[in-house]
Amino acid sequence: MSDELRVFIADDESPARARMIELLGDIAAELPTRVVGEARNGLEAIERVPASGAQLLLLDIEMPGLGGIEVARHLAHLPEPPAVVFITAHDRHAVEAFEVNALDYLMKPVRAARLVAALRRAHAAGAPSPARLARAGGVSREYLSVAERNRIVLVPLNDVVYFKAEQKYVTLRTREREHLIEEALSALEEEFAPRFVRIHRSFLVAVSAIRGFEREAKGEDEAHWQVVLDGLPEKLPISRRQWPVVRALVADR
Repeated sequence: MSDELRVFIADDESPARARMIELLGDIAAELPTRVVGEARNGLEAIERVPASGAQLLLLDIEMPGLGGIEVARHLAHLPEPPAVVFITAHDRHAVEAFEVNALDYLMKPVRAARLVAALRRAHAAGAPSPARLARAGGVSREYLSVAERNRIVLVPLNDVVYFKAEQKYVTLRTREREHLIEEALSALEEEFAPRFVRIHRSFLVAVSAIRGFEREAKGEDEAHWQVVLDGLPEKLPISRRQWPVVRALVADR
């Protein structure tokens, strides 16, 4: 039916996914749905959701590999991201972040009436914004998302050598290649401190990738410092303002 809500279910427990499918069948008279895919963990969800055509994702919070909030943050970079209803067994205190950031959630065991209400509300509201998801997450990501042709490519944070701000985009540089991401350098700095350090208004560098410093003379009287990077030939400029911070941080490693 064309008016069916296309739903994707991500939960690491098979009985939980089966129970959700059963519940969706129970509420079909009130809200017709069609299950367009399932995933057993966060990585599977990121791989399968983009091609599924899902309008709404029922997403377990605690899954191996990637937690539900990080999965939703990555999928938010899709051209048409799905709405999300989080499923959690956490106590009341743990879900305050969802309520503060206006994210839809259901407590296990899920009841049919609550499911109908949550699906309708989330579908009407649309996909949650990356900012709301970031605030609710509470911890930094272990991967960065790159949207490529209606799929999500995950880049491990450990592989990132530096971020470079260029107009409205940020270039993410690994030892192998570059990716463009639509994130603010200031937000990345806040999320990933102290693993990354701002060396210049345009550069955020992985502390673990700094191998040393070189001084480059500019004219007869002026000189400035550059970062020497592990695995890359290029050297990045350090601003005079950031030089004491960078030097002290690296010295404390």
